[in-house]
Amino acid sequence: MSEETKPQQEEFFAPVGQAAEQVDQETATEFNDQGIKITGAADAEGHPVQEIQSLCMNCHETGVTRLLLTTIPYFAQVIIMSFQCDHCGFKNSELQPAGAIQEKGSKYTLRIETKEDFNRQVIKQETARCYFKELDIEIPPKRGQMTNVEGLLREMIDDLKSGQEERLKIDKSIHDRIEEFIAKVESTIEGAEGTLPLTFEIDDPAGNSWIEFIPNEAAHKWSHVEYLRSDEQNVQVGLITEDQLEQIRRKKVEELATKERNPTSTGFISDETDIENFNNEVQTFSATCPTCYKPCDTHMKIVNIPHFKDVIIMSTVCLECGYKSNEVKTGGAIPDKGRKITLIVDDAEDLARDILKSETCGLTIPELNLDLTPGTLGGRFTTIEGLLKQVHEELHSRVFQQTSDSMEDQTKSRWTDFFGNLEKAMEGQIKFTVIMTDPLAGSYIQNVYAPDDDPNMTIEDFDRTFEQNETLGLNDMVV
Repeated sequence: MSEETKPQQEEFFAPVGQAAEQVDQETATEFNDQGIKITGAADAEGHPVQEIQSLCMNCHETGVTRLLLTTIPYFAQVIIMSFQCDHCGFKNSELQPAGAIQEKGSKYTLRIETKEDFNRQVIKQETARCYFKELDIEIPPKRGQMTNVEGLLREMIDDLKSGQEERLKIDKSIHDRIEEFIAKVESTIEGAEGTLPLTFEIDDPAGNSWIEFIPNEAAHKWSHVEYLRSDEQNVQVGLITEDQLEQIRRKKVEELATKERNPTSTGFISDETDIENFNNEVQTFSATCPTCYKPCDTHMKIVNIPHFKDVIIMSTVCLECGYKSNEVKTGGAIPDKGRKITLIVDDAEDLARDILKSETCGLTIPELNLDLTPGTLGGRFTTIEGLLKQVHEELHSRVFQQTSDSMEDQTKSRWTDFFGNLEKAMEGQIKFTVIMTDPLAGSYIQNVYAPDDDPNMTIEDFDRTFEQNETLGLNDMVV
């Protein structure tokens, strides 16, 4: 995105509070020849709300559609639309994302423990499903809304009440059960004794819905999980068509039939890169999801890294809740010595080097004031740039964003400088040194000069200390 485009977006997508103040100042009531309201500016871009004459689908007279481009703080840019017909009184409103469909779906969970929690702001897109667990209420995908938790329940109650007169005429027992259910929901909204806590979930395959997050609150109250969409969800968000889905299903059936005819076939074709194990044998084990405790699969594959050793890549994905975990473990016997690897990154091409950081490895970059203790990020097999991005995402989303409001100015300034230097390092604008210390010698940085020595990289073997052996459980190991 160019620097010229950003100020334009900031102008069009003003924060919702600022846009509301500008709307209060609106006095124009006339429309031009194109049916667009005259705002007093040279054109329609001079005012946050665009008003367009539109056909009312209820009485077929002329109504007014209003469009507001705005930004929801800490979330995204959205378009708020409303329609009103003065002839028949018909009204309608909805919300649509102004950005693209996200790479992954999103699932938000809010633990409602007090009456005030019903005031949490909610962005519900037309692809999102809402679920109130203890009430066993599911609101299916429909029009987009900007509301709060109470607003979702109130709208559902109004929908139920609108058909009660007809239900009373047809079946009084159904009418009475619905009245009882409405009373239960209303008492829950009021926070009556025994009705709380309540678990609220919003699941959006498009990744554009949201539940308001309050900094410094208890960790169990709010959670956000991203997951890979299924083929059916890709149809739902419009990424593939029904015909394409049918082709994918037929292909899977054909692959399954082929595997049944040839049990020795793994069903996986190697891409034959230097880093791949040409056998491509992927083992699958049944496991239990640590988040929702439903059955899931764990996949494991042995990969040979040239000029290093075999490593084990493990992946767990839960199709029920979207939990995903990736882990890399080194194989082979425990070495007699640990290993320290030092690499000077003085060229942008060095960012593309493969790097394996095991669970027992500590990583330090003095120029960035970055020090990762053993166990941080777990085992990772990625590139130097990819590792820096993971560090940036973890610290920015889980530490800085959630605590920045309570930070002192000096502390916040240091964090801002840290992220600025980290971003420059990811773009290859500054020189830095990567130091990896692994007491089990299970970490690795790619030598692009192999089999010759790398002039920018040094490798040193060292004797483990008693404390390191104690931490690794080697002192009590009987061999």
